[in-house]
Amino acid sequence: MAVVYTQAGEELLVDYIDGTVTPGTHYVSGGTGAGSFVKGTTTLFTEVSEARATATKSQPAVDKNRWVGTQAYTGTKTITNAGALSASAAGTLIVAVDALSIAVVNGDSIQFTFDLEQT
Repeated sequence: MAVVYTQAGEELLVDYIDGTVTPGTHYVSGGTGAGSFVKGTTTLFTEVSEARATATKSQPAVDKNRWVGTQAYTGTKTITNAGALSASAAGTLIVAVDALSIAVVNGDSIQFTFDLEQT
């Protein structure tokens, strides 16, 4: 399993710090495609058709950011990857995880939690 803080995510957070971009609402979403995330990855693998879930942002430690959101599903599928993103459509993939295998059916939901520790 790879958990990746993407290059685009790094650049976005630098823009937040220097004020070039104002942080807005963030989202979480899952995907059903195969693949392994690398630093340069910019999208989920076959993102699901359901709307991205609004993420609650918090800072559980002085050097850590957290995004938590619950995505609901309307069909049967296997979630293989997920990520925290900067917009409800398109946007920047900030952090992502692959090699999941979570089966869902209509009416199921998954609560995703992404922690990003600055080291």
